[in-house]
Amino acid sequence: MTREHLIKPVLDHHYPTIQYGKGVFLYDDQGKAYIDASSGAVTAGIGHGVQEIIDAMLEQAGKVSFVYRSQFTSEPAEKLAKKLSDLAPGQDYWAFFVNSGSEATETAMKIAIQHWQEKGRQGKNKVISRRMSYHGITMGALSMSGHVLRRRRFIPLLEDFPVVVPPYCYRCPLNKTFPDCKLACADDMETAIKRIGAEHIAAFIAEPIIGAAGGAIVPPEGYYKRIKEICDRNEILFIADEVMTGIARTGAMFGMQHYGVEPDLIALGKGMSAGYTPMAAALVKDHVMEPILKGSKSIMSGHTYSANPQSAAVSLAVLAYIEEHQLVRAAELKGSYLLGQMRQMADQIEIVGDVRGQGLLLAMEFVSNRTNKLPFPSELGITSRIIEKSFQKGLLVYPASGAVEGVGDAIIVAPPFVITEEEMDQLVRILDESIREVMAQVTRSELEER
Repeated sequence: MTREHLIKPVLDHHYPTIQYGKGVFLYDDQGKAYIDASSGAVTAGIGHGVQEIIDAMLEQAGKVSFVYRSQFTSEPAEKLAKKLSDLAPGQDYWAFFVNSGSEATETAMKIAIQHWQEKGRQGKNKVISRRMSYHGITMGALSMSGHVLRRRRFIPLLEDFPVVVPPYCYRCPLNKTFPDCKLACADDMETAIKRIGAEHIAAFIAEPIIGAAGGAIVPPEGYYKRIKEICDRNEILFIADEVMTGIARTGAMFGMQHYGVEPDLIALGKGMSAGYTPMAAALVKDHVMEPILKGSKSIMSGHTYSANPQSAAVSLAVLAYIEEHQLVRAAELKGSYLLGQMRQMADQIEIVGDVRGQGLLLAMEFVSNRTNKLPFPSELGITSRIIEKSFQKGLLVYPASGAVEGVGDAIIVAPPFVITEEEMDQLVRILDESIREVMAQVTRSELEER
């Protein structure tokens, strides 16, 4: 075997070599086609090989591709910052550009803490997150995450930030039912604040719709308004992690727009450049920036490629393409159709416990028993089997987990917004076949042995 030099996700696994992509399809070097039903990592929202974006990349490369932010600004970066502020809830945001979603959430955390420091409140330096959450793989972002499997190796190095229960109505962690619960999951935030003391808490961070840590978990009506009211009353900043939900994915430009809440800070990534270049951002409300503007006048963060003009130009082109082709509305309508097709299919498959989501951020959760919602033993690797079987058949879906303290199986289905009805039908057919074939492999005796 030829020695390899590239570190891949699983070191001894064979990965096909990608050749090119067009629309919702990817093609490997053997000519095999794959429906990109996960937009890669819920990233390639406008599809692959879009000529308008390629043209924008070439145009900017003909001018300048890199400047260092402490020496120059650039027209694409300035325009992108304003454009994102115009699109975001409340329309009065500053932008700090970084390279990835992990950096965006960590930068938002740092800015929230610095906000309180510059107001003379040094003790406000903890961030509350939720048990089912994933905010990135850097140490600060991972400290704010409840994703059990991704935290496990690094727990001695992580901050011991407090967590509260998630708004997970399918299997409520408080054993309640909406609406009789009266949003007890949101009130758990109040309980945590009382135990810790609001004087120690800088911010609360949440994904509008829970992604990789649970699989497109949509909160009950009124949840975020209650959360924001609790945050405001206790002088705690609200960070919306829109890395996965932002930029049209949920059928709104920002996920939080479904809930009528304006976050104090927003983390963006993935869809803002649609996979055409590494680009992410922390958006910061005027009132959060105010004490910093009056104080140190400098955000204590920095990255070599921050506000990169090449990446900024690409992101501007992506946003223009989304608006020109009305892809926010497309994500809403196509998401409704695909959700209906997935639910119709799932009704006939006994291991599908729940089908959920918003726009084109959808998910299926798998259970060994629909009645008691018991998850499969993790040793069976149901999620991995379904993803691999789908892959063999030319369908890409995304893993999710975490039903019960990290144990549980789910997949995310999040195709590009340009997918057609015929392609969605094809997606569902392949997914149906894949799940049924995995079911046939997981025999009753295998479950009993476990």
